[in-house]
Amino acid sequence: MGAGSSSLSISLNSTANWNLSSSTTSNTRRRCKPNLKFPFLYLFGRAAVRFPQTHSRIAAGQQSMKNPSSSSSPSLSIDFGKSSETEEMHVENVAEPLLVSQFVLPTLVDKLVYDALVWSSLHGLVTGDKSFQRSGTRPGVGLVHAPFALLPMPFPENYWNQACELAPIFNELVDRVSLDGKFLQDCLSRTKKVDRFTSRLLEIHSKMLEINKEEPIRLGLHRSDYMLDAETELLLQIELNTISSSFSGLSCLVSELHRYLLNQHGKNLGLNPRSVPTNSAVGQFAEALAKAWNEYNNSRAVVLFVIQPEERNMYDQHWLSFVLKDIHGVNTIRKTLAEVDAEGQLLPDGSLAIGDQIVAVVYFRAGYSPNDYPSELEWHARLMMEQSTSIKCPSISYHLVGTKKIQQELAKPFVLERFLEDKEDVAKLRKCFAGLWSLDEPEVVKRAIERPEVFVLKPQREGGGNNIYDNDVKDMLIKLQQENSEEQAAYILMQRIFPAASLSYLVREGECYEKQVISELGIFGAYLRNNDKVIVNSQSGYLMRTKVSSSNEGGVAAGYAVLDSIYLT
Repeated sequence: MGAGSSSLSISLNSTANWNLSSSTTSNTRRRCKPNLKFPFLYLFGRAAVRFPQTHSRIAAGQQSMKNPSSSSSPSLSIDFGKSSETEEMHVENVAEPLLVSQFVLPTLVDKLVYDALVWSSLHGLVTGDKSFQRSGTRPGVGLVHAPFALLPMPFPENYWNQACELAPIFNELVDRVSLDGKFLQDCLSRTKKVDRFTSRLLEIHSKMLEINKEEPIRLGLHRSDYMLDAETELLLQIELNTISSSFSGLSCLVSELHRYLLNQHGKNLGLNPRSVPTNSAVGQFAEALAKAWNEYNNSRAVVLFVIQPEERNMYDQHWLSFVLKDIHGVNTIRKTLAEVDAEGQLLPDGSLAIGDQIVAVVYFRAGYSPNDYPSELEWHARLMMEQSTSIKCPSISYHLVGTKKIQQELAKPFVLERFLEDKEDVAKLRKCFAGLWSLDEPEVVKRAIERPEVFVLKPQREGGGNNIYDNDVKDMLIKLQQENSEEQAAYILMQRIFPAASLSYLVREGECYEKQVISELGIFGAYLRNNDKVIVNSQSGYLMRTKVSSSNEGGVAAGYAVLDSIYLT
């Protein structure tokens, strides 16, 4: 997720012809206190925002602004006028609000928060509390509710349908690209020279190519993340995750929480619980894992969850394990990479054994970051699993397809056609691609130095907190140019997406805050193939994450965002 503190209007006629205009913005933050009288107002797109007069921080008629929020959305013209009860910020030439609820009285906010916290505690919408030392290693120790938005985020149904329709196409694309080992090696050949982590992944991939390692059963549990750009009104992809696509468990619970709250208080809010779409991510991911386990054809085998040594988001994973056992009768075990190295072995027939248990499926919830490989032991474990006959989720080739550099290469003209024959599918994917460039394109780099606000500089990393924004983009690009550094190959440039901001209540550690926020929609996808037979290729639920609009990063586990759900409009 990414948005900054400047708002700009961008016209992308080509990578070398941009029209840019900037404006400054302000940020309004307010704690949810009993004396707050604020209208509960959901906005999607550019619409009028009403503030109670007694709480407005801007005097009527004193100034005009480009944007009422702190998000970096396109430049807008806003006038301030008076009424008997409110000061109104009016955005000219804009659409009507898609959803505006009634006022939320302070007593109702308090009741909603209390009911939500009780529901979360009773239904397992929890994570480990970082203030408790063993909360990431011992289940049941130091629990706290997962951070969540108090009410669902409005989202236009046509964009929702578009995102869901893209999932099976991206699933197939990942599989097709993963089969082209030369493409992966060639695209990442320069990156591996300056990025040790990518180099080590490519080394494992090369060894699999050298021994002609066959993967007849291929399983992918992916998530494609999007934002709705306010300027272009396009749904644009941020990234495609092919390893450790998290929150299939907790995202379902947030949808259920919001439906519960709307069932209880919907009449007072003017909201219909039926407009919150059912989220079956954990059930569909579990079903895909169970079907893969079944294809392995060993009823005594287990599914191995590869985890980090400390994992405060363990309950999201445990929900998946629970459904696997409760619904499908499949047993799971949890091991770190170091434990796999210590306890694992390859049997003569190529099977992976952890102790006396054969592993049918290796499901990675770790291994996506250099921090997961503090020694050679972890790399040895990764290689051993890749060499085995176990079904890997993801395989090393699927993992590489999800790198930022491959995402940028796939956005080049005519590259998608190399992997997909259906022209309509190609057009649908290309429509959601934001601008993506390597640092080999001098004109684009020049523009990024001149206007860093409209770019994001991305390294080959996953997990949140790694991207570079604003003036740091300029400083890094100048540094790389001055040093004539090959390190440029470790980064890509991406068009910055500017979603519209809206007001929302965010609940974290039992406290409620009212903030200007933006949201990111993740669509889960499951893909399973055995030789030429495609067993699963589906959209598999969703993840909505909402964050304060002034924050650049957006990971929930990293502390930047909260879990949310969708209210279709």
